[in-house]
Amino acid sequence: MSFLSRLTRSRRDDAADLRPLWHRVVEISREKVWYQDGQVADTVPGRFDAISIVLSAVLLRMEREDALHVASTRLTELFVTDMDGQLRQGGVGDLMVGKHIAKLMSTLGGRIGALRDALAMDDHALGDAALAGAIERNITLVEGGDPAAAVALLRGLVRDIDATDAEALLAGRIAR
Repeated sequence: MSFLSRLTRSRRDDAADLRPLWHRVVEISREKVWYQDGQVADTVPGRFDAISIVLSAVLLRMEREDALHVASTRLTELFVTDMDGQLRQGGVGDLMVGKHIAKLMSTLGGRIGALRDALAMDDHALGDAALAGAIERNITLVEGGDPAAAVALLRGLVRDIDATDAEALLAGRIAR
């Protein structure tokens, strides 16, 4: 194969099969219920918070099933690619994009950990209190917003995701 043909050939998109799931994550995070009932601030930081909390719930579901581990990595790569594009579109220069992405990944990791711990609690009331604390620390709520509303929405989302079989989840068919 010549040098020119290698440069001009199209590359396979390893994450193409997960795009429907990524688009569904974004779609769920944009549902008005998060901003109206859940009291998430309808701002750029609030929208990122909604995306990251929905993605965290999906990734937690995926980590419990060995067959989904590779797909969860590729889904996370789609998140990074999307955030990279958003940062560049927002005017962040090449030299700073990596630093911002590292911070966003750290934020996502922290949210996954907080949700994992809270959702694993056997006592539902303690779990809800832990979720409320995690939401207060990690989600931009409207001024004076009560995290209990977001806890109820998050619990419902987790229930919906957990009820979705692996094939449907990978295809982005999360019933709501």
